[in-house]
Amino acid sequence: MEINELKEQLKQQIINALNLEDLTPADIDDAAPLFGEGLGLDSIDALELLMVLDKNYGIKFHDRSQSKAVFASINAMAEYIEANRTK
Repeated sequence: MEINELKEQLKQQIINALNLEDLTPADIDDAAPLFGEGLGLDSIDALELLMVLDKNYGIKFHDRSQSKAVFASINAMAEYIEANRTK
């Protein structure tokens, strides 16, 4: 899968998992922060994202601090998935 396809897929999975019906993948900037001032996600959303990565890509985090860097943006998530996916 090409990285841009993966980014679009990730955006749709985030929208679906977090029930962000008012957003489309085009509304989510690849480089914008997912938490705080960017997309505005919170710690409950982070748990949902952990489940999305586990279910769809076989990625598990054993160190929560590692997930913080991975969830920085769509770009960071896509790069991490490309390098570490098992599915």
